[in-house]
Amino acid sequence: MKKLVILFIVFSVFSCNKKEQQHDLTVKVNIEGLKKGTAYLKKANDTTLIIVDSLVINGNSVFELYSNIDSPEIFYLFLDKNNDEERNIPFFASKGITQINTTLKNFELDVKIIGSEQQKKLEDFNKIMSQFNGRNLELIKENFEAQRDLDTTKISIIKTESDNLLKRKYLYTINFAINNKNSEVAPYLALSEIYDANVKWLDTINNSLTPEIKTSKYGKELQVYIDKIKSAEK
Repeated sequence: MKKLVILFIVFSVFSCNKKEQQHDLTVKVNIEGLKKGTAYLKKANDTTLIIVDSLVINGNSVFELYSNIDSPEIFYLFLDKNNDEERNIPFFASKGITQINTTLKNFELDVKIIGSEQQKKLEDFNKIMSQFNGRNLELIKENFEAQRDLDTTKISIIKTESDNLLKRKYLYTINFAINNKNSEVAPYLALSEIYDANVKWLDTINNSLTPEIKTSKYGKELQVYIDKIKSAEK
């Protein structure tokens, strides 16, 4: 009997270790207030989000999701509760552990992510970008009011400021990417934030990347994207 117990314990430990070794990425999640629902871990495959792991939640707000990962990339934590509209949290993950803490009430707003260096850099970028986006919303509101009041002078002023804001936003993104040429965040931002910029700016970012980043997931995708643009322009 003792031998059977020992064998069972050894087998259990071996199975757990084997399970952990099979996954490069572990996402530890704590959603305060969550009792029931379904959590999904997703990532992009071409233009489609695919499910890489999922878990039905029943009474425990603390859980883990897993995935294999070859190169740091963006993942999404989706929450589907009682067939309501799915809410999601994007995050930049690399091999290892990513901790996501949030609340059910303010799922996207209360989120705190502890994980990859890429995530930290992306958060730094988003802090400044939120200021640009905030001002852009203000200009949209001001333009609506000017259109309503038929104030052509103000409409012209707002258009000029909007154009300048967009230029500043693009320049900030370009400079941020170049200053972080040794991070996978650089090609990701080029592809996600300024994909419609003049190809010379995309080329500038691409040429600044370190050899390691050029061979990363987003480094390769940026090169392919630039090649397609240049080919179409011929």
